Amino acid sequence: MLNKIEKLKEEILQVAASSMEEVEQLRIKYLSKKGSISALMADFRNVPAEHKKEVGQKVNELKSLAQEKIAALKESFALNADKELEEVDLTRSASPIELGTRHPLSLVKNEMLRIFEGMGFTIAEGPEIEDDWHVFESLNFAPDHPARDMQDTFFISRNPADILLRTHTSSVQTRVMEKNQPPIRIVCPGRVYRNEAISARAHCFFHQVEGLYIDKNVSFADLKQVLLGFARQMFGPETKIRLRPSYFPFTEPSAEMDISCDICGGKGCAFCKGTGWVEILGCGMVDPNVLKACGIDPEIYSGYAFGMGIERITNLKYKVKDLRMFSENDVRFLREFEAAN
Repeated sequence: MLNKIEKLKEEILQVAASSMEEVEQLRIKYLSKKGSISALMADFRNVPAEHKKEVGQKVNELKSLAQEKIAALKESFALNADKELEEVDLTRSASPIELGTRHPLSLVKNEMLRIFEGMGFTIAEGPEIEDDWHVFESLNFAPDHPARDMQDTFFISRNPADILLRTHTSSVQTRVMEKNQPPIRIVCPGRVYRNEAISARAHCFFHQVEGLYIDKNVSFADLKQVLLGFARQMFGPETKIRLRPSYFPFTEPSAEMDISCDICGGKGCAFCKGTGWVEILGCGMVDPNVLKACGIDPEIYSGYAFGMGIERITNLKYKVKDLRMFSENDVRFLREFEAAN
């Protein structure tokens, strides 16, 4: 019996493990109900009475040794696990990380801004939550203008002042005109909101790029030349434009601009509805009332403004038929633009 105890003692002193699973197997081997030490205790009844005290002490020492050895092995693995955990950045994304691409709207917006920056425009940005004065009143909207109706505008509060989600980035133009005297030459990119039913052709939020140029002796011819230059850089050197009379409260005269359809070359197709032309933006000369409201003398200065939807330009450039696809974050759709990055 004493020889068995001594042999087990030497064996336990030499044990090692490379994982917590192996430590558990050692615990089962030595300390479980069917383990080696339990077998010795079961055989203890066969020990002669004069040797029971000595053997009993040796068995208890062996059991304590096995428990200490198993505990030490467990502790070593726990310390290693804690150390590895400290080295792991738990804020990182799970691996493997698939690289994405820029959104098609970002691609087109960046290209548009690059073109206008090449013409001397600087970028100006402003808040998406605005007040009535910057969005409507300063831009010559009459108090009963339909755009002030709740069906078109998302109002956040009506008292004591109307606070709303901006319906166009023209509010950025008024903020710049308030704080700066001409010459002013800016483009204003940003997201805007309108209370419209969501469909393939409309959404309750979309993105715009608006431009403003104010200086002495600015004419409609200047506006036309800038827009022609933009269209040819954006859609190709053969692109033609046409300007049709229109109405906007903040410009006079006002116009809408079409470009020749780049699908049919102006011959007429389903995309341009057989006309050979596709509308892309609205524009006009800044109304004198807008200049006055922003503290600029219309007797000295004049200017033009234009605005276009980034989704509209993206549709024309990449032939995307459904506006909703831009905000659905479908990876399959976004991967179609990898070559454009």
